[in-house]
Amino acid sequence: MKVTVYSTPGCYECTELKEWLTEKGIEFESIDVARDQAARKEVIEVSGQRTVPVAKIDDKIVIGFEKEELKKALNIE
Repeated sequence: MKVTVYSTPGCYECTELKEWLTEKGIEFESIDVARDQAARKEVIEVSGQRTVPVAKIDDKIVIGFEKEELKKALNIE
């Protein structure tokens, strides 16, 4: 499973999402869209959103820190 989190440094929900994934033992790649213009364009293309956090879990997209949606996408309890 490949997990990518698109975030920005000052985003509280982004920090919460990354901490939650770490607590669950889930490895992820964190991409700072504030610094990386190509990543910003990519996250808009995959999510249709300009907001963060956006988690890409294989081919599934979860916008925001939505625990239930994340659990479904990650197939965890």
